[in-house]
Amino acid sequence: MIYQRRIYPELLRHAKSKLNTVLTGMRRTGKTTLVKQLMNDLLNKNSIFLDLERPDNRELFLQKNYDSIRESLISRGLDPKEPMIVMLDEIQNVKEIPSVIKYLSDHYQIKFVATGSSSYFLKNAFSESLAGRKKIIELFPLDFGEYLQFKQVNFHPQDWINSQVDEVEAARIGGYYEDFIRFGGFPQVALANSIQDKNDILADIMASYINIDVRTMADFGDARNLYNLIKLLASRVGSRLDVSKLALLSGLSRPTITNYLAFLEKTYLISTVSVHTNSVDREIVKARKVYFGDTGLANHMADIGGGAQFENTVFNQLNRIGSVEYYALKNGQEIDYILDKKYALEAKETPTINDLAQLSKLASLAGISQCRLIGRNYGRKYKDYIWGASIF
Repeated sequence: MIYQRRIYPELLRHAKSKLNTVLTGMRRTGKTTLVKQLMNDLLNKNSIFLDLERPDNRELFLQKNYDSIRESLISRGLDPKEPMIVMLDEIQNVKEIPSVIKYLSDHYQIKFVATGSSSYFLKNAFSESLAGRKKIIELFPLDFGEYLQFKQVNFHPQDWINSQVDEVEAARIGGYYEDFIRFGGFPQVALANSIQDKNDILADIMASYINIDVRTMADFGDARNLYNLIKLLASRVGSRLDVSKLALLSGLSRPTITNYLAFLEKTYLISTVSVHTNSVDREIVKARKVYFGDTGLANHMADIGGGAQFENTVFNQLNRIGSVEYYALKNGQEIDYILDKKYALEAKETPTINDLAQLSKLASLAGISQCRLIGRNYGRKYKDYIWGASIF
């Protein structure tokens, strides 16, 4: 069965254009599936799909004569008299691919649709060589609406910032949200039936990230150091990054920690969030918070508590909607999320009226007029309350 991803209409629309289309994101988010779906939905059937994890396919694109690459594509069944569509999977495995795509798309009627497991390679390698010739589209793990679709559960999207979910709907989908909080949104994980299967898939995803993505895209001397840092970061989800403390705990230098953090963020494993600033003398302006791109992976790496799982999940939900910052005063008081510089949002497993009063006070200091509590446990106690499961 084919499950519709939210970005697919945009991907299909751009795949029909003459510009090259690049789909990037973490391993196992479903990029290959979407590209194969494009092959069925595009009217132009003069197309070919090539997996660049296969040595024979990589060899094809290592030819120094780029015209010979075209001839090789023709020998595999493409009609040279018609516009061609070449779909390449996992292009980070061939470092020369940007120049190949540029030459062939400039000199022939060849459209490329490519996938890659990281913005680390794609955005850097493609920024100059394919300027004006491509669009990069990012694919993330499932949001909660997509998760429900994968579970074949009907739902009713609404204006989450202002609407209330009724008790019947909450009882119907509440269990699915709890599963989503604990295990995250990788498609294979969502479709797995048992807890053991979910955990095994998450372990395999992390192993693939370390053994394939890291070794392919980075020149780190010992991947174990990076793995240990990831475990430290998972245990600090929702906390401010302290590079000095991380260096002390890991035995790595500050520059090494900084380089690792940049790599982890550019390969979608983590996100770092800056502080919302109005008054520099009253706020912490340098410290960034850290979240994982998938809560299931964070929980797999550190077995984090329920509150941290929920906060990380809500961050990812909001990060799909708009720009997220946080707000902090020097006395330690914080607002979890500032969305699009417009909404002050606080995640609480079971919010109270005191939480709302505190949030309103801090929001006023931050210069934000609209504030909402986001609760893990369903309730309709307050006007400015949002149930986390309604955010998608």
